[in-house]
Amino acid sequence: MKIGCPTEVKPQEFRVGMTPAAAQEAAARGHEVLIQTGAGAGSGFADADYVAAGATILDTAAEIFAAADMIVKVKEPQAPERKMLREGQVLFTYLHLAPDPEQTRDLLASGCTAIAYETVTDRNGTLPLLAPMSEVAGRLAPQSGAWALQKANGGSGVLLGGVPGVRPANVAIIGGGVVGTAAARVAVGMGANVTVLDRSVPRLSYLDDVFMGRLTTQYSDKGAVEDLLPRMDMVIGAVLIPGAAAPKLVSRAQLATMKPGSVLVDVAIDQGGCFETSRPTTHQDPIYDVDGIMHYCVANMPGAVARTSTIALGNATLPFLLALADKGWKQACADDEHLLAGLNVHAGKLTYYAVGKALGIDVIAPAVAIRD
Repeated sequence: MKIGCPTEVKPQEFRVGMTPAAAQEAAARGHEVLIQTGAGAGSGFADADYVAAGATILDTAAEIFAAADMIVKVKEPQAPERKMLREGQVLFTYLHLAPDPEQTRDLLASGCTAIAYETVTDRNGTLPLLAPMSEVAGRLAPQSGAWALQKANGGSGVLLGGVPGVRPANVAIIGGGVVGTAAARVAVGMGANVTVLDRSVPRLSYLDDVFMGRLTTQYSDKGAVEDLLPRMDMVIGAVLIPGAAAPKLVSRAQLATMKPGSVLVDVAIDQGGCFETSRPTTHQDPIYDVDGIMHYCVANMPGAVARTSTIALGNATLPFLLALADKGWKQACADDEHLLAGLNVHAGKLTYYAVGKALGIDVIAPAVAIRD
């Protein structure tokens, strides 16, 4: 199979879809790996590293898309990239379709087969290709929020960990999954007073045991969120419904109950965001003010630490990438129900129920698609 990896074009996206190590693994199995020149530069990988791994360097994305049977990326294809996709071509990347009707329409029109990292599952019911980036984003969230809290950036001027004689900041983390746990680990380590909210009592019990009393756990409901907001200096939104649009957990009206200069960090922004006032931002212009509350809503947070993120993502995606290349996407998905769960689009049809529900589009079962 010809596997193509173009340079990411989303603003301030420095990750790359394949590491030289992944290219070497694929090439060793007889696959032809095509890398756009400079694709790995943001993650610290030179073209020469890919050549040494057995890959071929091409100058343009157009050449990559034209030649490759499968396109491997990090972020969802941008509008110019979507125009280059073709019928029968496989796209393997993050998609986040539920809040993105324009991308969904373009992928359907292209006739491609699109497999989304974020909906691939495993035997434990977790999301193995989302987890490494969720871990990174979760760890970044408190430090990004701490930066936004600085007075020069529009925040209230509160130091997350306080100092002797001055109380630390109050941080609420809504969601106790991979993102929330990672965010809690860093926020607690920075000395903040942390509360984690979740609807799973077993998950809250787990967090209570793991953190040994260094944070507070609370069952998440509307009343709990309303009660906490006035006392919080930072709120981190870390709620995920696989493949679906994120629920709106804090309304604009509720911002009026918060302390001026407090910060919302929306890690769910890729799925539409879990605060009503959230809108995607970039690393270049990461924060904005709504009613005196600072919002940090960067849509590709892990791109800020591209080297770490690329290697972590590559470790997770490699087995699935090789299965798709070795067997072809139909056989790979037929052999692995967890990879099949990643199928979102095939030949002009939507194949993921949560996306169809969010966008009002008819859906066919993935099992039907692999028999097509």
